[in-house]
Amino acid sequence: MPNIRIHTPVMLREVLDYLDLKPGKTIVDATVGTAGHSLAILERILPGGRLIGIDRDETSLDVARQRLSEFGSAFEPIHGNFVDIDTLLKNLGIKKVDGILFDLGLSSFQLFDTSRGFSFQGDGPLDMRMDKGSYISAYDLVNNLNEEELSTLLWNYGEERWHNRIARLIVQERQREPIATTMQLADIVARSIPSRYRHKFYRIHPATRTFQAVRIAVNRELEILEGAVNKAIAIMDKKARTCVISFHSLEDRVIKFAFRKAQADGLINIITPKPLTPLALEVENNPASRSSKLRVAERV
Repeated sequence: MPNIRIHTPVMLREVLDYLDLKPGKTIVDATVGTAGHSLAILERILPGGRLIGIDRDETSLDVARQRLSEFGSAFEPIHGNFVDIDTLLKNLGIKKVDGILFDLGLSSFQLFDTSRGFSFQGDGPLDMRMDKGSYISAYDLVNNLNEEELSTLLWNYGEERWHNRIARLIVQERQREPIATTMQLADIVARSIPSRYRHKFYRIHPATRTFQAVRIAVNRELEILEGAVNKAIAIMDKKARTCVISFHSLEDRVIKFAFRKAQADGLINIITPKPLTPLALEVENNPASRSSKLRVAERV
């Protein structure tokens, strides 16, 4: 597949171990992406196994179809949102599954496609929609929310210290012209932060938290996460496991409390009381894995 940047799966060995994969099992990759985890999963559940791959990014799903075409009907790609996991599986006639994976991070395939607008590493349209058919884009939020709404968004979804200053400058700048590109937004954010703090508090690019916050809002990532996990638990067979990889504290917090509540209700046992993090060698080889955390639960 020329010109396709294939995403390196995070904590692959840990995921494969904790899913307890065996031939004949039915597994759901709820965020199949470009099939980094799925390829390795399929190799371990055949013969007789079945992998359902869900993704709302149809472009990524097309890549997964190509990469896994050799597995034939053992791989079932589904375009949809994982919050609808119960309905999507019901439509396939599946009542219970033996394992589920949620990998909540953006793939490098998405990040490095400037036309998607997820990153400030290159200039592109301010989009950030995982599902291109979605109605609201980053452009809509950045150019239409009022200053208070923008400030709240940046704090709630990005924990951005300078949320008030950034929101104020966004509103000022868009009065001159619409904020239409990723570089425009990144430049506004950088100028909002006092110069003496830019390097002291930001080991990462100063626009990172703003882009995270806007992306989360565009895709309603936190709103749908708890519901998706609860639905996943409901369709897990006895002894089935769910693995969830998160990449920032807001996601991890949702997963932590969803698992705790489900355990208190007698539905699961939490296998990882504290989240697993990648080994130093993995972080060295794949820096994008550095903030990842893995939580695992087993159905009782």
